[in-house]
Amino acid sequence: MYEYKNSAFVVAGTEHWVAWPARPRWQLVARFVATVLFLPFWVVLGIAVFLGTLAIGLAIEVITAVSSSYDKAFDRFMDKALGRVFTLPRWCVLWSEMRYEGDAAHYRARVDKLVAKWTAKASAPRQPKKPLPPSECEIPRRAYRGCGGHYVVQVATAQGWELRPSEPEKSVRLWWSAST
Repeated sequence: MYEYKNSAFVVAGTEHWVAWPARPRWQLVARFVATVLFLPFWVVLGIAVFLGTLAIGLAIEVITAVSSSYDKAFDRFMDKALGRVFTLPRWCVLWSEMRYEGDAAHYRARVDKLVAKWTAKASAPRQPKKPLPPSECEIPRRAYRGCGGHYVVQVATAQGWELRPSEPEKSVRLWWSAST
């Protein structure tokens, strides 16, 4: 389900982005145990993929001296490969999630803190010879599961963010409107 950036829609179209129901305790414990057992293998896999793409990248550097389109395609491939490996799988359950499952106040505080952090980064004055502050951010479902995506949109719009095309089952993407 995609929702599009439109200030009128942001206020009126995200009410159905409510909090997910609390998961059963046995399911949380089982997922937490699986996370503890599987996460070290995931980290080793991430390091192996990183080293493999680094080795391939060194060989590709010779080819990119001749072809700029190959360079762009390889950059997209690296972004996808490393982006998937260096993020936690969605089925993982962390200790804080297991502890605060169903506590909407905890998730609201978490969203408030996360959006405030992104706002501080985006509104920071530009330093010469430094990269531009970020103009887009993505709030993962893991952060707003207990309070819903609608709450993320409310907090973010109050701080100057606008909604980007998002899938609330995965994440809410925001755009800093003051960056233009």
